[in-house]
Amino acid sequence: MNRAAVATGHVIAALELASGLDPGPAAAASGRLPGGWHLSGSSGVGGDCPVVAVACTAGDPAVTVQGRTVRMRLSHAAAGSATLAYATYTALERARQQRQMLTLHANAAVTPSGRGVLLLGTKGAGKTSVTLALGERGWTHAGDDLAILAEHDPQLLLHPGKTTAAVRAQDPQLWQAPKPVIALTPFTRVPVPLAAAVRLTVHPAIPRPVLVPATPFSANEQLRLHEALARYISGLPTPLTGPSRAPYGPVWPLDTPRLARWRAHLIARLEQHPYAYLYAPDPQTAADLITEEYA
Repeated sequence: MNRAAVATGHVIAALELASGLDPGPAAAASGRLPGGWHLSGSSGVGGDCPVVAVACTAGDPAVTVQGRTVRMRLSHAAAGSATLAYATYTALERARQQRQMLTLHANAAVTPSGRGVLLLGTKGAGKTSVTLALGERGWTHAGDDLAILAEHDPQLLLHPGKTTAAVRAQDPQLWQAPKPVIALTPFTRVPVPLAAAVRLTVHPAIPRPVLVPATPFSANEQLRLHEALARYISGLPTPLTGPSRAPYGPVWPLDTPRLARWRAHLIARLEQHPYAYLYAPDPQTAADLITEEYA
């Protein structure tokens, strides 16, 4: 095993890689993860750091946890691809949550006055389009699809999330073409205090933009937030087989009752912030309403 320090998702850990494994494809995926994915010499790893150990052996992918160490068995094709970066990132979600940070499927943006707004929504709800429209109005980007929420008493903070976005071409003839990836600029480099959270629904059938307060939370909203806040610790976004086979992988055994209780506490903290449902016919009117309300 070769040992190095890996920094990703605002956590530094020891990464033990099978000998001869090329981490180059994983490093190339750095822009697709919050905090990037960077390797350095092993001298920067302390004895109290979390450890991710990656072995390339025959058999199905496997994940086990032993104390601070997460051990993964990957195919050689997966370990030599960008899957290594995604898998390492997810393996460190427990360490993030132990430090009162977590990854969630959301966008984030910073108002011109320096306050963070979290944009939630299902796939296709308009998160990226609305975030880009906010950027046109002088907002700073803080993450596309992957955002980092943290508790730092007495505040909730947004840490820098994913710095790139995949944007669908405007030409309807190209609707099946791969979405080009763009770098989001300007992009925040420091945590910012959370001002509000907005759950988006953008659809042309909506007659006019409207912002509806969502607190106190309904049981349905609490369930949606529990799923969103637990998504990365359960490993759902990270198949372990790499690009050559159908996505497959076990559920990550990373969660603990203590972390589940902390996430429930975090939802209660979110409920004390401005939190709304936004319905709009297009990203521009959605961004106008968000700017009017929170900037």
